Parts: sequence; C-alpha cells; structure tokens
Amino acid sequence: MEWKRDWGLTARVLLTGFLLFILYLVFMTVLVIFFPGVSIWLIVGLAVVMGGIQYFFSDKLVLWSTHARIISEDEYPDLHQTVAKLVHEADLPMPKIAIMQSPVPNAFATGRSPKHAVVCCTDSIMRLLSRDELEAVLAHELSHVKNRDILTMALASFVAMIASMIMQSVFFSALFGGNSRDNGAGWIIVWVVSILVYALSTLLMLALSRYREFAADRGSALITRNPRALISALNKISGRMEVVPPDAKAKVEGANAFFIIPALSGNTLMELFSTHPPIEKRIAALEKIAAELRIN
Repeated sequence: MEWKRDWGLTARVLLTGFLLFILYLVFMTVLVIFFPGVSIWLIVGLAVVMGGIQYFFSDKLVLWSTHARIISEDEYPDLHQTVAKLVHEADLPMPKIAIMQSPVPNAFATGRSPKHAVVCCTDSIMRLLSRDELEAVLAHELSHVKNRDILTMALASFVAMIASMIMQSVFFSALFGGNSRDNGAGWIIVWVVSILVYALSTLLMLALSRYREFAADRGSALITRNPRALISALNKISGRMEVVPPDAKAKVEGANAFFIIPALSGNTLMELFSTHPPIEKRIAALEKIAAELRIN
C-alpha cells in the first residue's frame, strides 16, 4: 500500500499559516500606529534567531530535557531492526534511535528534517507493548517525521513568539517605568493586543497540533497496514498512564507536545489546552481507517 499525501493536513497547515499571517500583519500594524519609532525589525529578528535555535537544535534540546540517550544497534538490535523495517516501508532515511528511562510509557520523534530525525521511546513502553503494538507506535512517530511536523510547528509558533516577547517587554517597561510614562495609553493597547494575538495564535497552533496526531495515526496505519495494533497500543498506554505517579508524569510534561499520548499530572492547565485529541476520537478515526482498508 502506497503512502498517500494527507490533503486534510496540508489544507489545515495552509489555512493555519494564512490566519497566522493575517494575525501577524494586524499586530505589526498596531505597533506601527501606536509606536512608529519602535524597532519592529529588532523584535522580529530576535524571534527569528530564537525560532532558528529551537528548530535547528530541537533534537538536542528535547533529548537533553528528557534525559534520553542515543543508543547503538548493538545495545537494542530488535528495536533497530523494527525501525529499519518501518523506514523502508515509509521511504525515509534511518533516524537516530534513543531510549528514555521513565515509568511513563511513551514515545516521540524530533529533529528538523527526515535526515536529522530522532525517534525515542521509554523503557517502560517497550515492556508494556507487544511487538506489533510497539511497531505501530514507532510508525506513528515516523509519520510525524514524514509529514515534517517539526518544521510546521516551528513556523506556526513564530507569531506567538513575537507576541510573547512584546508582552514581556511592555510589562517590564511599565513595571520599571520606561517609556510607558510617555505613552501610557499606547502601551496598554499594545499590551492587550499582544495578549490577544498570543492567545489566538496559540489556539491555532493547538488545533493544528491535534490534527497532526490524527494524520500521524493514519500514517501509522498506512505504514504497518495494521491500525488495530495502534488502537490496542493507545488503550494500553492510556490505561497505564492512569496509574503512573503524578510526580513521574510531572517530570516529563515539558515534552508532552512530542509524545504520542500526553502525560498529564493534573497539576497544570495543559489538560484544558491539549496538544492531542481525546483517545476516544483517535480510536474512532482508526476504526474507520480499518474499515476502509477492510482489515478485521
């Protein structure tokens, strides 16, 4: 079965990009109107530099933050063989493979391009899942690589990053009495608009991120030809997640946007603004795919 371009994902990426661009233009217009002398290009330049660092070093940053380590084929030959089989099916270059020591059963992919990708799974997920289930999870992560989701989200976060920087700049300027005394009303307007732009751009990114998960689930089904293995894996992971201690989940919450299922400790607002769709909806979508492929 050939890999098919996900036109739904493509359309959503283009729509999100268009809406973010409009948001960006409105934001820059407000800045120019109220502060014609403000160095907008300096702010944009800083955002570009920060976004570039995040993009080009995403694999190293995520591995460092999760304490995951790259493993050799000699250490985990079966895992390497499984990934090699999947990349052959997906027509991808062989990624680096990493292991993360954690009681949270999970997996993720990172890296700025297919040639610089890293696929990582926790030691606990390898013990929890069967071979077919683990294969389906790894195929899901490779689908993120195939769809270049890291690049997509890096570009999508650009507007939110600019708004965040201006929000903080205005706040500290007002706090320490900077230029806010000369144009108090203008700074207040810019600060409020910055908050609105940040909130709207974040909501757009979250909506795009949730659809990315549906697209990666479908990609897993196409690569493995076994969507029911992923259904079983999702059920096992979510079931196990309920009994993992909250402190263990809190340690890895920073990487939730990358995980196949977010590890929510219940102590943050991440449960309200999830990067992932509900498990029930993902399973329902996979059931439809199984029916389409006539797999029982």
